Amino acid sequence: MKKASPKTKRGKKVEDIGKEIDAFLKRNPLASFKKRQLAKVLGYTSEHEYAGFKQALRQLEQKGDVRQTGRRKFAPSQVIETAVGRLTFDKGGNVLLEPEGKVGGEGFKLQIAVYPDGLGNASPGDRVAVKIVGGSGKVLVAKVTDILEREERRIVGTIERVGSSYKILIRDRELPASIDVSRKKLNGAEEGDKVIAKLLVDRYSGFSADVIKVLGAAGNPDVELESIAAQFNLRKDFPPYVNREAESIVDAIPAAEIASRLDLRGEVIFTIDPEDARDFDDAVSLKQIPDDLLELGVHIADVSHYVREGSQLDAEAYSRGTSVYLTSGVIPMLPHKLSNDICSLNPDVDRLTYSVIMKIRPTGKVEEYKFAKSVIRSKRRFTYEEVQKIIETGKGDYAEKVIEMDRLAKTLTRLRNRAGSIDFDLPEAKFVLDELGRPVEIVKKQRLDSHRLVEEFMLLANKTVAAHIGKHGVRAKPFLYRVHDLPDPDRIRELAVFVSHFGYNLNYDGGVGQKQLQRLLKSVEGKPEEYLINDIMLRSMAKAVYSEKNIGHYGLAFKYYTHFTSPIRRYPDLIIHRLLFSYESGEDLADPGALRKKLADVSKLSSEAERRAVEAERESVKVKQVQFMEEHLGDEFDGTIAGVTSFGLFVEIDDLLVEGLVHVREMDDYYTFVQGQFQLKGRRSGKVFQLGDRVRVKVVRVNMERHELDFVLC
Repeated sequence: MKKASPKTKRGKKVEDIGKEIDAFLKRNPLASFKKRQLAKVLGYTSEHEYAGFKQALRQLEQKGDVRQTGRRKFAPSQVIETAVGRLTFDKGGNVLLEPEGKVGGEGFKLQIAVYPDGLGNASPGDRVAVKIVGGSGKVLVAKVTDILEREERRIVGTIERVGSSYKILIRDRELPASIDVSRKKLNGAEEGDKVIAKLLVDRYSGFSADVIKVLGAAGNPDVELESIAAQFNLRKDFPPYVNREAESIVDAIPAAEIASRLDLRGEVIFTIDPEDARDFDDAVSLKQIPDDLLELGVHIADVSHYVREGSQLDAEAYSRGTSVYLTSGVIPMLPHKLSNDICSLNPDVDRLTYSVIMKIRPTGKVEEYKFAKSVIRSKRRFTYEEVQKIIETGKGDYAEKVIEMDRLAKTLTRLRNRAGSIDFDLPEAKFVLDELGRPVEIVKKQRLDSHRLVEEFMLLANKTVAAHIGKHGVRAKPFLYRVHDLPDPDRIRELAVFVSHFGYNLNYDGGVGQKQLQRLLKSVEGKPEEYLINDIMLRSMAKAVYSEKNIGHYGLAFKYYTHFTSPIRRYPDLIIHRLLFSYESGEDLADPGALRKKLADVSKLSSEAERRAVEAERESVKVKQVQFMEEHLGDEFDGTIAGVTSFGLFVEIDDLLVEGLVHVREMDDYYTFVQGQFQLKGRRSGKVFQLGDRVRVKVVRVNMERHELDFVLC
């Protein structure tokens, strides 16, 4: 068979050819190529194409972007000799460097490996300087020359005895399943204990660990929850100096401070929160004003008044990034004195707030808005259930205002949907606990109209703040946005294949728009597979993150969006309050470049803190679910197949939102996995199990330590 000829480059500009050569050489920083060899690799083979190639190469050489080596070969002029970054590792124990800044060509990341004999005394997690000593292609080999910053990496796991030696069994995707620990480094731990240990890397023997703290017996629910906090490096207690700074804040609001603010204490303003909420950082108000307008007020706790930049409180909040809501309780971003007291918008007390006040047409269009440092006195602390009852019956405290709010919220929802906003409706599990904190019931949280009411008002306030700053485009001042990128095409293709097994069609040619996804969600409403498809679609989306660069919010279909409404529990919101007030006050920026760099750092740290919090919260839910199922060994439940793998079926129990595995070895035939079809097919019987199938299962094993359940089919 005749070999296909290289794709022609005829008609391409010399400058474009030069960019292609430059990018290729940067992607191969340790290689050098003869002129003809390089031209062939890039597909410039005809005489006409080769002439343009030579001209481009000559221009690059004249500009100093390309150099000739001693053997008449060409290589990038900038040789990578050193790098700075943080050491990390993979499951095989290989140590890698995550370099700071760009290494390699545009859009290309080289991998830098540090072999054990090049580590010196450095350990994974340390920030180091390295010297490149070798490598080929996309992988450079480096040697540590200086340790710039030490970081102690800790692991959480269970002690296991294997003969005369010991291991720590861990649940960490980055590390091997078990780490060696010597008998001398057990620190009193015994087999079956849950421990916190310091991770070590030896240049010859690989990973090992020293036990720092014994948490207690693995499987004990309280120990498991404490281990989750340790696993995700969540500090439950505040340093004494932070508590002292918080306690030094005076409760009483000075008269001069009240006089300097918009006084809204006479307005009907109230909070709407979960029944078990302990802190209230947002309140709302609504009233009719002339010209057939509604005035919507969203009043947010003015945390920035108390937590000043450069303070110990600010540094602690920055390092935590967010509050974490575990099933056993909250690990707050701010000490109790602030989060549950002076910054909480409790009823019948004066509180300092930052208000977004919007004049809105009955159609939902915002005609005017203003931002104001304010003081309020909440007239009522509503629960979602209380507001829902008023919506349904028309009776209760401030019923007329609540009904008007509900009407406006529904209008705002319609506007968002019309614009393409994707509204996921994923149920959550709520635990009813006994006096010992053990779950006695799992109930599925309902999403009420009262929830949507608050959501819509907060979304509108966040959007209004972001648009106010971002609408000036390239001239916009440095700011912090909440952004959501377009979904990855490969993930959307996988989603399309997935939903096709349920009879749904998702056309992804040329990309997928929000309204296509909207229609898919609408079509599965009320169906047995509704939750499953909602969940899989959500996983197909990019993750929303914080960024100093605005790219819009795909999921909400907003051009501008930020987080302004929860500064008690999210550090970015606190930053937004400071920036907005600074800009509204007309303050000049001393160093915009430095501020943008700071916002980039805040974005990265806060996005990581949020990801860590979400993972910790999911783990804590698993602990309570598994603890609940301990009391249901041998019981049967109806469920839906939520996952199919070569080793079995993952089944989610109806209403409880508890998932367990039916292993293939527990099934009645030899089942093979049908690749791409999400099916297990019986060899003898021909029976097929696939995603979305309804099944009945029995609980046969509960593994509290691993937070896992095993089922068998009934």
